Amino acid sequence: MNAHFRDEIQTFGRSLLLPIAVLAPVGMVMGISSALGQSYMIDKLPFLGNDIFKAVLSSLGLISSVIFNNIPLLFAMGVAYGMSKKEKGIAVFASVAAYLTLLIAMHVHLKLAGDLAKGDLSLAGQGMILGIQTLKIEALGGIIAGLLAAKITDRFYRLQLPLAFAFFSGKKSVAILTIAFAIPVGLIIPFIWELFTAGMRAVSTIMMAPNVGAGIYMTLNRLLIPFGLQHVLSSTVRFTAAGGTYLIDGQTYVGILPAMNKILFDLGPAHPAWKEFMPTLTSYLASGQMLTTLFRVPAIGLAMYHTAYFKNKKFAKGMILTVVLTAMLGNITEPLEFSFLFIAPKLFIVYAVLCGLLTIPLQLLDVSIGYIRGTVFDFGIFGLMYEHTQWLNLILLGVVNFVVFYFVFRFAISKFDIKTPGRESETTDSTLLNNKEYDKVAELVIQGLGGKENIKRVENCVSRLRIDLSDQKKIDMALLKDSGALGTFIPSSNHIHVVFGPHVEFVRNAVDDRLAGAN
Repeated sequence: MNAHFRDEIQTFGRSLLLPIAVLAPVGMVMGISSALGQSYMIDKLPFLGNDIFKAVLSSLGLISSVIFNNIPLLFAMGVAYGMSKKEKGIAVFASVAAYLTLLIAMHVHLKLAGDLAKGDLSLAGQGMILGIQTLKIEALGGIIAGLLAAKITDRFYRLQLPLAFAFFSGKKSVAILTIAFAIPVGLIIPFIWELFTAGMRAVSTIMMAPNVGAGIYMTLNRLLIPFGLQHVLSSTVRFTAAGGTYLIDGQTYVGILPAMNKILFDLGPAHPAWKEFMPTLTSYLASGQMLTTLFRVPAIGLAMYHTAYFKNKKFAKGMILTVVLTAMLGNITEPLEFSFLFIAPKLFIVYAVLCGLLTIPLQLLDVSIGYIRGTVFDFGIFGLMYEHTQWLNLILLGVVNFVVFYFVFRFAISKFDIKTPGRESETTDSTLLNNKEYDKVAELVIQGLGGKENIKRVENCVSRLRIDLSDQKKIDMALLKDSGALGTFIPSSNHIHVVFGPHVEFVRNAVDDRLAGAN
């Protein structure tokens, strides 16, 4: 794969995190509102039937729903922000204009072709979006608009026009040009939409195969983590026909997340769609991830602690406890995975395969716990507060996962002398990170990357800095380790990932300040 193309894909995957990060907490609010409004909850807690409580809950649900009703717009802005290298604010503005233009251009195509549906629009794959009857291409429409806006921004933000048109030069030209380019794109999409949908459905026959599909997905998801591409796979299944199409109460939903949102927040556990679809949908979302965050990661952490050298156990305990809690509370698993990924890649492959195999029983056990991230909070809200989630089955399967992962990792670490935390001759000192001395961390990071002049661009995702360098030979791994980095990865020439876990955004801000000469 071309290095530049690989970098672009990684950046694209990272840009999808911003809208997803918004959906997670808003989904929790909707989940609480929906769960407390269910008849079985009112039977248990009669005060929830009070008019005031009902009004508050319904209002919270209504306010939160505006986010889910406009997911494509969020993706347009998030992708534009993440993919643009210059003038990100202009790119975001242009993405909104591009998305609106795509909607109306597709409407015009359907109108001229005489294909505007009447009656049930969903049967024709159409819908009313922001007041426009158009094709329902869902989040993909936002992604297309965001990519278009980002590319045009980077290409034309310094455009110089003749003096008579100078007012429209530079940044002002971006939105105008984005609209101009979005018109033909919107007119072309209906021609290729059926082919694209057919392709995604072909993918779904593998990815959504009963029971085993979730296992295949989970294995691929873990294997893509070193390259930062797991978010691309996740979004493809969540928002396109690769995640299946679902007919629920006469409406067609494309992708697993829109379908789950409808069942979880609108229909509830008493609806037949819950039993029919939720075990499948949630195995690709929270319940599948919970097996990793709540059981597999703690098991691996315990195995690492038990195999740590006696003199290092105190250090290992603090470090391992931190990464385990980071996974359980925040769904950030990379710090632990990176602790053995590069020193034992074969073990990481075994880990990914085991994750897939031990995900398969979820659907067989009818586990039906939403939402996206799979944290302990998701388990409490969407597992315990809803009926028919089979949360006890998740715990039983989780215990099996815990035992298997603990003994596999304990055996492998001891047998092959893998230098996991607490077994190295030198250990990573996380004092600076734990004390939130991000300025000092940033100073070490910049020195470790060869100095300011060697750093071309700094970005970050959920757990790692992603840096473009002029010369990777100038990297000093010892200094990066001294900064508290949990791991490093060089996916392509002159590009490095430095893992800082949940501290990463604060480290990024401190690095940016130092590079800008603020300190």
